[in-house]
Amino acid sequence: MDKELFDFKPDNIPLAEKMRPVTLDEFVGQETAIGNGSLLRRMIDSQNISSFILWGPPGCGKTTIANIIQNKIDCHWQAFSAVISGIKEVKQIMEEAEDILRNTGKKTVIFIDEIHRFNKAQQDAFLPYVERGTIVLIGATTENPSFSIISPLLSRMRVFILKRLTNKNLHILFENAILRYKTENINITIDTENIDKIIDIASGDARRCFGILEMSINLAKDENNDAVITKDIIEKVIQGRLPSYDKKDDYHYDYISALHKSMRNSDADASVYYAVKMLESGEDPLYVIRRVIQFSSEDVGLADPQALQISLAARETIMALGMPEAVLTILEAVIYNALAPKSNSILEAFHKAKQDVANYPDLPVPLQIRNAPTRLMKDAGYGDGYQYAHSYEVPITGMQCLPDELKDRKYYEPKEFGFEKNLKARLEKIDEIKKKLRDG
Repeated sequence: MDKELFDFKPDNIPLAEKMRPVTLDEFVGQETAIGNGSLLRRMIDSQNISSFILWGPPGCGKTTIANIIQNKIDCHWQAFSAVISGIKEVKQIMEEAEDILRNTGKKTVIFIDEIHRFNKAQQDAFLPYVERGTIVLIGATTENPSFSIISPLLSRMRVFILKRLTNKNLHILFENAILRYKTENINITIDTENIDKIIDIASGDARRCFGILEMSINLAKDENNDAVITKDIIEKVIQGRLPSYDKKDDYHYDYISALHKSMRNSDADASVYYAVKMLESGEDPLYVIRRVIQFSSEDVGLADPQALQISLAARETIMALGMPEAVLTILEAVIYNALAPKSNSILEAFHKAKQDVANYPDLPVPLQIRNAPTRLMKDAGYGDGYQYAHSYEVPITGMQCLPDELKDRKYYEPKEFGFEKNLKARLEKIDEIKKKLRDG
């Protein structure tokens, strides 16, 4: 990176801002989204952009790409944050955009950082202007647009997915930052192990990487502008830092999904990691254990009925002891469910029965198993032919309980795993007895 580009930014701003590239050629990472030949790259190079959303994790380059577009294309540019802007400001900007288009022929490109924070009414305000082509709307979000952007607006915008920066990307950015400091006559000494430590902590977030480096230099720098960055310096800078996690955004759902799917795959180690990650990040322990309880029914089921009991006991322990005392009980339930035999037979039974309920919403209950508390109901045949199972040597009868249209349906089909293997044998025996009784 050339010194002239370093000189473009003043010194009294954060390092992350100083290092922000001004052209696509300087941009590090996101080769799929903005590499040569990509749709977004062609849109920017041709200065013929349409409305789109940049979706990706923090520090991956969303705002930087927007700034590069601002420098590249000939348009009226308006940028604001959804955090501090309201519907009144949005409508005012839309009216100004119409005046600019009418008077100059130029469209207004509007960049909205954290667009997911706009509510439905605020997002609706953009819709007619996007449809008419009055504005080009660019949004940046860390949350899944499928859930955070209203459908009418989303259908008129492309979505470009940006990925977390790789460690290789961060190494390049780190080296560029060191060069930047050299131009300011600040001499930095840091070994490979500590560079890797900062990059690992940054976890794909360029802004965080620059922030840790900048604070480490400020802490280590002496009167000669020499900064020796050691492990102790780095640990002082990151002391008390929570993992990257927000209970309201995609990380919340990503990690709970990872926990569920790790338990489903019988990966106890991954299950423990994701549970601890959430708990250490401040997640509500009752939320975590509710998902484990759901898992016990959905993925373990009758293959191991004890799993549900252990999960429910963990919830009771949380309520009795609180945190952090209950953390080991949570992990006990997580590990038990991960290692338990798996069966989704109950879930499949539910879906099959639900489909039949939808297809046959008004099937009558067979008369023989209807209740008959009044003379009128008895005269109508309610309860006729009912067979009381306990009156038989083996308490099973051949009586039909399902409506005629569904009499041969099989909803619950146990698997050949764990305790459900015993239930399968038991069910087969019951079916055999019923068949003999029906056949006479």
